[in-house]
Amino acid sequence: MDVKKIKESADYISGRVNNIEPTIGLILGSGLGVLADEIENPIAISYKDIPHFPESTVAGHKGQLVAGELEGQTVVAMQGRFHYYEGYTLEQVTFPVRVMKQLGIEQLFVTNAAGGINESFEPGNLMLITDHINNLGDNPLIGPNDEELGPRFPDMSTAYDKTLIDHAKQSAERLNLDVKQGVYVANSGPVYETGAEVRMLRVLGGDAVGMSTVPEVIVARHMGIRVLGISCISNMAAGILDQPLSHDEVIETTEKVRGDFLSFVKEIIRTLP
Repeated sequence: MDVKKIKESADYISGRVNNIEPTIGLILGSGLGVLADEIENPIAISYKDIPHFPESTVAGHKGQLVAGELEGQTVVAMQGRFHYYEGYTLEQVTFPVRVMKQLGIEQLFVTNAAGGINESFEPGNLMLITDHINNLGDNPLIGPNDEELGPRFPDMSTAYDKTLIDHAKQSAERLNLDVKQGVYVANSGPVYETGAEVRMLRVLGGDAVGMSTVPEVIVARHMGIRVLGISCISNMAAGILDQPLSHDEVIETTEKVRGDFLSFVKEIIRTLP
């Protein structure tokens, strides 16, 4: 990972956002970018304008960085992310997390749309990620390690911050939201899983499956950033319901859960200790 490029990207962003120093980073997945529209005094920067940034190519991802105030906290939000299946390396996929750390974030809230493996889940449920399984067959930390960024062998036993999870659960209770908890599995995509693959992932301990998040979390933890993960269960995974899967369904479900998602994340941020 080129530290010089990280600093060049961060310096460009700092100049564009009048040296705002965010403490919270947000990565907003498919259909969930609406949260960035809630940011006050927003300054938006297209990814294509940021030095060394990839460009988002997926429907439902606006492809811009938004900085400003959200519920009294200074934040920087990715309105759309990058994926392994787009042809990017995991180093490129996670580059924005490195940049956000350079900008000053201490906590990362990472969100995604995911397929439900746990049969007690329903489309539209929100799930706090308690742990993950990296099923990508790759890792963003493979290659030379720069000690300036983080240790050679980072601990992942508490990838998702237990204090933040407890805080999020309390926030859900105040809002009377039935928020689930579970293990997120990352597959490479872009195909949806087969029924046999979903049964395998259930045996392995997965509750939800998607095509993102895990690389970003690995890199965040490598740099000592505290992480909270939230999945929107946008559909049930293959073989659970007798129906084909589509990205249109993902976007449709995230639209329906929009109100709950916005209220939940804003309450978490508003009441952070």
